[in-house]
Amino acid sequence: MKARIITIGDEILIGQIVDTNSAWIAKQLSEIGIALESIVSIADTREAIHFALDQAISIADLVIMTGGLGPTKDDITKYALAEWFESGWNVDQALLDRVEQHFTLRGVVMPEVNRGQAMLPDNCIALTNEFGTAPGMWFERSDTVFISMPGVPFEMKAIFTDHALPRIRERFAGHHIVHSTIMTQGIGESSLMEIITDWENNLGDLKLAYLPSVGVVRLRLTGVSKFGEGLQERVDARIKAVLPLIEDYAYGFNEAQLEEVVGSLLSANNLTVSAAESCTGGYISQMITSVPGSSAYFYGSAVAYSNQVKEDVLGVDPQLIEQFGAVSEQVAIQMADGVRRKFRTDYAVSTTGIAGPDGGSAEKPVGTVWIGVSSEKRSYALKYTMGTHRERNIRKSALQALQLLRKEVLKNLGISLKEALS
Repeated sequence: MKARIITIGDEILIGQIVDTNSAWIAKQLSEIGIALESIVSIADTREAIHFALDQAISIADLVIMTGGLGPTKDDITKYALAEWFESGWNVDQALLDRVEQHFTLRGVVMPEVNRGQAMLPDNCIALTNEFGTAPGMWFERSDTVFISMPGVPFEMKAIFTDHALPRIRERFAGHHIVHSTIMTQGIGESSLMEIITDWENNLGDLKLAYLPSVGVVRLRLTGVSKFGEGLQERVDARIKAVLPLIEDYAYGFNEAQLEEVVGSLLSANNLTVSAAESCTGGYISQMITSVPGSSAYFYGSAVAYSNQVKEDVLGVDPQLIEQFGAVSEQVAIQMADGVRRKFRTDYAVSTTGIAGPDGGSAEKPVGTVWIGVSSEKRSYALKYTMGTHRERNIRKSALQALQLLRKEVLKNLGISLKEALS
């Protein structure tokens, strides 16, 4: 059983938008045991669409297409599909009523061009679009299923989840697949691999994937079975076995975001936090406040980019800056202490560093960052060398600050890193 995704749109090919639809669809297919053979992006032309379909039918059992179903002249996917499938046309009255209602509810007169949205190839099954005017379409030819959906992500996801996926499940009985992902921070994939080599060599028929991104490495363990009996238990047992080896870096499971994990920990224990940011420029605060409900535990931050603000707002001793420099252990500690006292929070984190690409020296090269943590029990700062890429340095520093905060809270609560993951 093989599947192929075809994304249609010049905007993808010229880099105007990023294709997030394919990643989402691939994940949905994987969860029901359907292997993805390839992802293909093509132009908005009849020739490109027909060529892609000619190729796909000889390779895949399931072809999923996104894009090109709008009402304007550049959206020609539906017409190219009708030609390839040698279709006639039908007006779907129920669909036309839905399109008209879509505009009526918004107090807008429906443009005449949108009537064409209700004209469908007569050999397809319409897949209802609850959030837009272009329906999805289900075709079949030579034992291959073809599904066409709009490229707008929230429209596509609703059509796929509510209408396409149930039909796919019924049509294709795939293998059982179980995924379990460990989220790690503060270690690269190569170093991580060295730590868990023996464990990895004894996985048997389970498959491990290292999925690195900026500041984070995902360890995804996958099990595949025809019948599925006992598969989840085997995957869970191997995950449990590796955690003691990486507990200093692991912070959660299955796509958990570090800011969510930290937020849950603070919220559950009625604790508060503030931040003093220099080189991260508010990035830590943005991450924390991206979590709904963060106002319960995040009081605010000071973006103290200049030395004057460090001194006037956070109370950093100017003599320390003169003696050790703004990028130093001493200044990072005073920044964290200062914002914690000023905002009256239980914890605080701080960053001061050289994000780059300029400003480094032999003693303090680009990428040098001091991260401070402050609580009533103690204050400290650790030094990191992040690299030479400014945006990556900022994100890595923010993630590291959240990880240090997480560990400090657990330590003060008397919770071990192993217990926090159980």
